[in-house]
This record gives sequence, C-alpha cells and structure tokens, in this order.
Amino acid sequence: MKKPSFRLSKKTLEAMIEEATVDCYNESEQAGGWFTMIEEHLKLPFEIKILGAPASVVRIDMDQTEHIVAVCRRGKHRQSIPILDLPIPSPPPAGTEWIEAYRRWKR
Repeated sequence: MKKPSFRLSKKTLEAMIEEATVDCYNESEQAGGWFTMIEEHLKLPFEIKILGAPASVVRIDMDQTEHIVAVCRRGKHRQSIPILDLPIPSPPPAGTEWIEAYRRWKR
C-alpha cells in the first residue's frame, strides 16, 4: 500500500477523529460518522493502480458489515476494496487526509 505524500500531525489526526466520532454511542454510529466524513471530503473520481492495473475510484460506500469501501471501476468491471487497503496515489486527491485519520483510528 502506497503511503500518501503528506504527513498530518498527531494533534490534527486526533481532532479529525474527534470530529468524525463526536456524539457516536456505538461502533455502528462511529462507522457511519467516518463514512460521512470521507464521503463528504474525498474528491472523486480519482485514478489508482490495483495490482499494477489502472482503475478509477468512483464512489465510497459501506458494505453490509459496516466496513467503508472504495468502489473501483476498470472498463465495465467494478470491485469494492476496503478503504483501509486502498492504495493512495501520488499526489493524493483532496480529502485523502480523512482516509489517513480513519486508518489511525482503526489501529
């Protein structure tokens, strides 16, 4: 997985985590908070490489198990990839910092 070409301070990441999860009382609500923040801030579509092949991230979704996924398209084919496993291109698209904050929170 390629790391984004920016570094956020611990203080900034903690503030983003607080913003995404404020007023959330359980894991389901927290997942919804993260989904909302990523969906609102991430500039779509953007190009990535998956297993060496180019693809486009066309939308963000939540699967049945409440995991946030990136819906990727290559030609007629679509595939959902967990946002935690999504390779981030360089330069990263606007809003990628929310993925980074989510990854930190999930650790």
